[in-house]
Amino acid sequence: MNKLYKSLVYDGQVSLSVLETTQLVQSAIKIHNLADGPAKILGEMLTACAYMAGCLKSERGAVSLTVKSGGGSATVSVSGDAEGHIRGYIDGGEGGLKGGTLTVIKDDGFSRPFVGTCELKAPDVSENLMQYFHMSEQIPTAVAIGADVQNGVCRAAGGVVMQLLPGTSEENMDRAEERMQAFVNPTKIVEEYGADGIIENFFKGETDRCGLYMYFPEYKCNCSREKIAGVVVSLGRKEVEDIIAEEGAVKVHCHYCNRDYIFGEEDVEELFGK
Repeated sequence: MNKLYKSLVYDGQVSLSVLETTQLVQSAIKIHNLADGPAKILGEMLTACAYMAGCLKSERGAVSLTVKSGGGSATVSVSGDAEGHIRGYIDGGEGGLKGGTLTVIKDDGFSRPFVGTCELKAPDVSENLMQYFHMSEQIPTAVAIGADVQNGVCRAAGGVVMQLLPGTSEENMDRAEERMQAFVNPTKIVEEYGADGIIENFFKGETDRCGLYMYFPEYKCNCSREKIAGVVVSLGRKEVEDIIAEEGAVKVHCHYCNRDYIFGEEDVEELFGK
């Protein structure tokens, strides 16, 4: 099961998130039929998105992360909502991430989106996410997330994220920094311990004061034939009929779930009426 545990540790001065997203990443691999290299990148981006979605304050909130890597080497788009529905796709990525930009859009559900962008400084998703928090949100954040994909199988995915809250003492800063050294290879730790074991073995007793918030992300696209039909209707009846006459049908592809929605001549009256 995919898991995200959140708590405050070290005298309530450090925000802790522990993720286990192996099944989520495996779902993405199956849906998109990904090679190992792109699957690793997308898996780490999905894990990052699961973390950010778990931080949303509003039930109507949503977050998206988009990577446009240098030289067209990879385009990645992932998004999630407060219900834990995470989805994404990747185009390219066989050669890893080679520069470019990371853009994050957070929507609080009240039409007040926050947009932050930073340059990709490393081929590693964790390092780029730390760069984003430092540059765009000015929050000291340590990120150790990863996805281990071998021969089309995600062996382990997840990791640990720690953020310093305002007023964190130097002692607790040092404690957090020292603890993060245990997660240099996050996929190995996730594979060995899982999210529950990480809490028990690396933060034993630390979460007692504030308790644990449990969140269960899953790979789920929010598209449907009804939603896509609304997009088709927005084209207007004449435009739809012209497309059908020329191409035989209106075809809409959802990149997130890799599904095609097809509307033919027999669907016109249902969409627009007689």
